[in-house]
Amino acid sequence: MVDRSAIPDLKLELFSQPRLLSAARAAVGSFSQRLGFNEVQCGQISLSIDEALCNIIIHGYDRRPDGRIWLSIWDMKTDPPGIRVVIEDRARQVDPATIQPRDLDDIRPGGLGVYIIREIMDEVTHELRADGGMRLTMVKQIPPTPKRQSAGTSSSSGESEGQHG
Repeated sequence: MVDRSAIPDLKLELFSQPRLLSAARAAVGSFSQRLGFNEVQCGQISLSIDEALCNIIIHGYDRRPDGRIWLSIWDMKTDPPGIRVVIEDRARQVDPATIQPRDLDDIRPGGLGVYIIREIMDEVTHELRADGGMRLTMVKQIPPTPKRQSAGTSSSSGESEGQHG
């Protein structure tokens, strides 16, 4: 029997071309929404994927339009539920320890992708692929919603709502 956790629920393969980023963002955003993330969270997850793909295109492939990128997405059927995204490429390898966000005091345009990804996602791991390129694994869990007090329950003073003593 095949281990279903090893097979992604959704897999995209794309060239290292910025014009294709909107399709990847749309797919990730739609998938995230189906899993139960709210609209803001879906936008944040899509932004993380967009930043990661931009980094691969710009830094990994040096803007070459013929590089291949593989995007795999899993519905994490865990408690709490979430999404796992793995992005792989065959671009230039870099030591994962050197992938750091720039200092936020260094005010200038660009260069915040790594920072944004780490702020949004719950887990972020960069790895070297054995056959060349890099692997980025990101996990985001659905935050628990606050439990709402059900209608008709007593207030903290012991009086029921709407009654005055």
